[in-house]
Formats: sequence, C-alpha cells, structure tokens
Amino acid sequence: MPTRKDYLRGPRIDPRPVTGKETVPELVENAFLAYNAGRLAEGCRLFTERMLEPEVTVGMSLTGAMTPAGLGMSTIIPLLEAGFIDWIVSTGANLYHDAHFGLGLTMHKGTPFIDDVALREEGVVRIYDIFFDYEVLLSTDAYVREVSARPEFQRPMSTAEYHYLLGGYILEREQALGITRKSVLGVAHRCSVPIYTSSPGDSSIGMNVAEQALAGSQLRFDVSADVNETSAIVFAAKVSGGKSGVLIIGGGSPKNFVLQTEPQIQEVLGISEKGHDYYLQLTDARPDTGGLSGATPAEAVSWGKVDPDQLPGMVVCYLDNTVGFPILAAYALAKRKPRPLKRLYDRRGAIMRQLTEAYLEAKADRDTRAEAATGGGAP
Repeated sequence: MPTRKDYLRGPRIDPRPVTGKETVPELVENAFLAYNAGRLAEGCRLFTERMLEPEVTVGMSLTGAMTPAGLGMSTIIPLLEAGFIDWIVSTGANLYHDAHFGLGLTMHKGTPFIDDVALREEGVVRIYDIFFDYEVLLSTDAYVREVSARPEFQRPMSTAEYHYLLGGYILEREQALGITRKSVLGVAHRCSVPIYTSSPGDSSIGMNVAEQALAGSQLRFDVSADVNETSAIVFAAKVSGGKSGVLIIGGGSPKNFVLQTEPQIQEVLGISEKGHDYYLQLTDARPDTGGLSGATPAEAVSWGKVDPDQLPGMVVCYLDNTVGFPILAAYALAKRKPRPLKRLYDRRGAIMRQLTEAYLEAKADRDTRAEAATGGGAP
C-alpha cells in the first residue's frame, strides 16, 4: 500500500512568475500545474513524448465546428504535414466547411450577440461568432455536385476514397487561385492521410450526393468499407509490433468510430487484440450526463477499446477545444521533429489484405473448435 511519502513524491508547486517572454512549451511546463491546465500539460507530454514515437500510428477524431473557426489551417494542417496525424475520422460538416477555404471563399469574425432575423434578411449565415455569405453555401454545394458527377466517382466507395478524390480537385482549385495550404482535404490528399466520415449522410456533402442519387448517380458511400479499413489501419499498426494512439477532439460519432476499431477486431472479427495503447481526449462534455459517449478511458477498457495495461497512457482534458487543441499542437511542433509520413491511404490495399487474412484464419480456427465441440456432426 502507498505510504504518505509515496503520495508526496510529486514535484512541488513552485512556478516562476510569468514574464510574457515564454514559449508555449515553457508556459505549459511552468504554469499549467493543476486542474484542467494540469491535464492539458499531461496531454501535451503524452502526445509529444509517447504518441509521436515512430512506431505509433495516430488516429484523430474531429467534432464540433472546428474548421469554420480556422483550426483546419492553424492547427490540423501543420500536424498533418509534420506526420503527427496518420488518419482521421471527422464529421462531414467539418470537411464541408473546410472546402470553403480551399475554394477561395471567405468566412469572417462576427459576434454571437446579434439579431439572427436581420442576418437572414441580409443573406448572412452565423456559426456562433462566425459570419459568412449565404452564397458560400450555394457555391460549395455546386462545386461538390460538379466534382461528384465526374466519371471516377460513379461507383460505391469508402468515404476515404471520396475525400481523397475531392481533396485532389480542391488542390487543383487552390493552385488555380494562387492559394496554398487552406484546406485539410487538400493537404490530406497530398500527404495521403485517409479521412473517414462516420455518418456520411449527416452533412451538406452527403446531402448533395443524395440529391445526385435521385438523378441517377452511381456514387454510393460504402460504410462497411469504412468500418473495415479503419480497423485494418489499427490492426496493421499493432501486428507489425507498433502501437496505436487516438487523439480525440470532442466526442460524438467520430470518437466512437475511432475507438470501435478495437472491438471490431476483437469481438466481431475474432482476432486476438488488447485495445488502443494511447488515448488523449480534449472535450467539454461530462460522463455523468451521457455526453461523453460512454467512453472515458477506464470505461473503454470494459469494451476492449483501450488496452488495460496502458491506462497510464490515457488523458482526458475537460476544456474548450478551440483553446486546448492549438496549445497541444504548438507544444508538439515545438518539441518534436516531423515524422516521416506513413501515407496510409496509399497502403489501404495491402493493409486490408492483412486484416482479411487474419480474419479468415481466426474464423477457420473458430469453426474447427465449434465443430470439435459438437462432435463433428450435424445436430
């Protein structure tokens, strides 16, 4: 049992006065000592010192209106280019609003204290304190429909395939406009980072694809491919002797989709596995109201989502993501050199074959044991 001396082994709380000359890492390490600042400091160290080791594959889930607020450009794109995020599950809305910037459309700082009826009359759309012209939506809708009608889109595909193709066209549009590094979709295409959407119909991208289906388009989102591909990414990371880490920005469906890869591998496919090795979440939700989607790190162990031997590598920061996420990124980019890009999108075929072979082997073993248990004959 721990003794009093054991409980008091932690560093003394004795920070230096803030001078205004600190770097982000210096501020985090000196002044973020307790409460959620303390958890954010722990998260910064977990992400930078352990999750960004070469053998770790990092998946990120993204919810909340992050890209309209500019976090795609300020925070996510630098992490993608540094090789700090290897695959993503995002809400469709974040990707739709991300496309505005790649198309040269603008969003503006506004105020939440406004008459929304007046905004509607003037054709201005509001996302809390972000304003933009209603024509931004119409222009983006038209672009999504025009691109999605092209021949290479006329087939069933995973959402990663769709976003990769769309990102390539957005890159071309950026080049034509003389702008760069504005769109997460475009940079993910360039870096071969697969981006999935757990609910592809729940966004304006899905709405426009659905409209085209009424007109005879053959484009369909293959949600089973999404489930299997994301599981294959995690399985490939672990079976090669590496580790899997998840960076969860917010919660909701993308969070569950990132985490369900391990139950899919273990429970459904029957392949022996233990769960994600590292778990870092930034959220303002609470577990006691159900808003944390039933998956604190400790609770996720019961589902097989998290390796129980790795709970010290799990941190939840209860704070505003628009504050915590840029601090986390700045800390990591200051403390860690870029990693070689894993280019997982390019490796999807090989990764899927690896998972399929392991599944068929596990299934054959289960069938053999079941047959032996029943005496080898039909009932």
